Amino acid sequence: MTKSDAARYCIETLRDGGFDEAESDSRLLLEYILGITRSDLILNGNVELDGESVDRIKDAIAKRLMHIPVQHITGYQNFMGLEFAVNKNVLIPRQDTETLVEEILRLGFSGIDVLDMCTGSGCILLSILKYSHGFTGVGADISGEALEVAKGNSKRLSIDAEFIQSNLFENISNDRKFDIIVSNPPYIRSDVIPTLMEEVRCHEPVIALDGEKDGLHFYRKIIDSAPDYLKKGGRLYFEIGYDQGQEVSSLMKQIGFEDVNIVKDLAGLDRVVYGEWA
Repeated sequence: MTKSDAARYCIETLRDGGFDEAESDSRLLLEYILGITRSDLILNGNVELDGESVDRIKDAIAKRLMHIPVQHITGYQNFMGLEFAVNKNVLIPRQDTETLVEEILRLGFSGIDVLDMCTGSGCILLSILKYSHGFTGVGADISGEALEVAKGNSKRLSIDAEFIQSNLFENISNDRKFDIIVSNPPYIRSDVIPTLMEEVRCHEPVIALDGEKDGLHFYRKIIDSAPDYLKKGGRLYFEIGYDQGQEVSSLMKQIGFEDVNIVKDLAGLDRVVYGEWA
């Protein structure tokens, strides 16, 4: 099997299996297994692969045919230009969430202290710290397994951050006031979980997806407690589902947040809500 043969095998096998993203999945898997890029395929497509490489390719494709996410096969996902390690204990970082990070980075201030609630892989907090000046931060999550992933990403990317295992604010001392609290909490309605793609439903942690009956449970909890942990003039930022902008905005306004805004993502869908605690 040559490199070109391997690319055709991956694409055709996945396409026959009904995968709409057969080409992009194949490219990611071949890049992970063999370091093959598009230009390499053009220049060195006739190079023969050794038996071990062929076996690894076939094993990866077999896993993908079982709807195991590509990111769980490779172990990594790119987010904000950084490579984050991921596994079954954390949500796979998604491009939509970059809107949340970018909105915070627009502040351009220094000396900002950030609390990332429901931090998961740490992708939000670590990206903020990487691309800002003089920011400090804490990532909190109820899952010890998720925090191990976040700590590993912090060490591997050489980005200093503190991580605390906590059921929302339970183990966060309110002696420390934050300039920003940011969260991408579980926000999918419980009755929608069974309808999700198999990759998500069966391979990502339900605890990080399920927002209970109306999808707003964790927004309410965080909004109610956030003022006790924010400095005066501090901001609360959320990622939201595309149809939750007005509801989350109303919840924030009801408790006293001001200048509440909804921000759309690149697809034109509501993606971020933020407001100021005055």
